[in-house]
Amino acid sequence: MRSVGVEEELLLVHARTGEPLALAGAVLAAADRSEKQRPRGEGVPGHAFEKELQKEQLEFATEPVTEMGELADEITRCRAEAGRHAASAGALVAALATSPLPARPSLNAGTRYAWLSEQFGLTAQEQLTCGCHIHVSVESDEEGVAVLDRIRPWLSVLTAMSANSPFWQGQDSKYASYRSRVWNRLPSAGPRDVFGSADRYHEQVRAMLDTGVLRDEAMIYFDARLSAAYPTVEVRVADVCLEASTPVLLASLVRALVETAAGAWRVGDPASRVSTDLLRLASWQAGRSGVDGPLLHPETMRGAPAAEVVQALYAHVREALVESGDDERVREGISALLTRGNGARIQRELLHDHGGLAAVVTHCARITSASRA
Repeated sequence: MRSVGVEEELLLVHARTGEPLALAGAVLAAADRSEKQRPRGEGVPGHAFEKELQKEQLEFATEPVTEMGELADEITRCRAEAGRHAASAGALVAALATSPLPARPSLNAGTRYAWLSEQFGLTAQEQLTCGCHIHVSVESDEEGVAVLDRIRPWLSVLTAMSANSPFWQGQDSKYASYRSRVWNRLPSAGPRDVFGSADRYHEQVRAMLDTGVLRDEAMIYFDARLSAAYPTVEVRVADVCLEASTPVLLASLVRALVETAAGAWRVGDPASRVSTDLLRLASWQAGRSGVDGPLLHPETMRGAPAAEVVQALYAHVREALVESGDDERVREGISALLTRGNGARIQRELLHDHGGLAAVVTHCARITSASRA
């Protein structure tokens, strides 16, 4: 069974006004204090929290697991702990991929962040976005690149399902995932061409780094990439999701995509040669529509209802889901998502019901800390 891990970026916000707060340092200090107070010998790993680009963000990473029930417990635990540490610093955490309220983010200190600020200017300074990254283990770089080549057409569906960023600087962006549009301002972000082999993948990465535009391999912001730190494929297209159950659904689908792609490679099935230009259009449409409008169908690259496209993804990976024991969880998760809507729909409904973006943020903070995966 392939192991899976999830990274989530959360927004730190004011408990009353909902405005982003530059308190990452204080929240991490609270996490450090809490860890030191635990009795020795518990066998519990250190806390999972790290700083991100902006001081208004907090990141956590789960331990790699093979059972989705374990992953659900990990995400629920990390979100609850993040909420407790934030409260001790006078803030809330909210699983929102952009701030609904106007924000002037502040970059964290450090040589790397200073380089980013100087190199990318406003693009970096405005980059207050929170994503969800999913890691799935692979046996080798060769298998990993074969997977990257074969999952390309399906990644935009994950963007649509996760979409949780309809508001930007106090306005409705008219997108379900405006985070995906802001993120794709970065020069290495977005879909890639078919690589064909691990050697060609690494040659392309080296060539990009040799330009001097990027500082290091961590700035290879492909939609999906080989992790520089772990023997995994890392899928990076999702917004951080409002409901804790959604990243578990996405992780189940991503693992099934990886297994399906690896199986196709092993028997010699070629990767789809759909153009990167069309994949960029599919990504844009997913960010625009979420699950409330048309998407580009990965098998035809023509417009189709979102529910039909999501079900096509399920059908594509169903055999792998059955083998992993995740089929029932995924079927129920897809049904619930299409019925309830993603975070973007929920945020807009909250605005309609409560009449203000501050209320949207505080309600979403409660969902973040209280919901179970």
